[in-house]
Amino acid sequence: MSGRFAMTAVAPAWLVGSAAAGFAQSASTVGSGAGAVGASGSSGVVGTGGSAAAGGTSAASLGLGAQSTTPSTSSSSLGTGGSAAAVNGHVTSHSGVHGNRNLSGQSMNQAHETGGVWSKSHTQTHVRHGDLTSRTKSMAHEPGGPPVKSTTGSSVNLGN
Repeated sequence: MSGRFAMTAVAPAWLVGSAAAGFAQSASTVGSGAGAVGASGSSGVVGTGGSAAAGGTSAASLGLGAQSTTPSTSSSSLGTGGSAAAVNGHVTSHSGVHGNRNLSGQSMNQAHETGGVWSKSHTQTHVRHGDLTSRTKSMAHEPGGPPVKSTTGSSVNLGN
């Protein structure tokens, strides 16, 4: 019985200590791309994504583009999306893809809380005539210091 009481008493003390210390802010991104060109055609794929978190906020975004070309036809695809969340704040999230032969897409996601706590993630992806690019920037901020940032870009040129 004394072991259970000791554990119960330590848990609230740990939670109070964690709240007083504040939450860590973090931002990370990742990207990759690959392409192949041969006598019968070319194909490639590129993508980036990232996330950020600070306090009670978080945001994430990603983008992926692909193209395949043969001597007689060509096809392209692009997808993008993301999300944002805040415990007690404001959230904005927008994603879209535009174009027909040349595709462009972006996803912008951010969450804000009072007192200067925020998280943002923004991804832009393009597929244009064999030139595939994607870039993601994620940022997070808590008062008392500079924002943390992470940026990743990836590109593939198929020479079309």
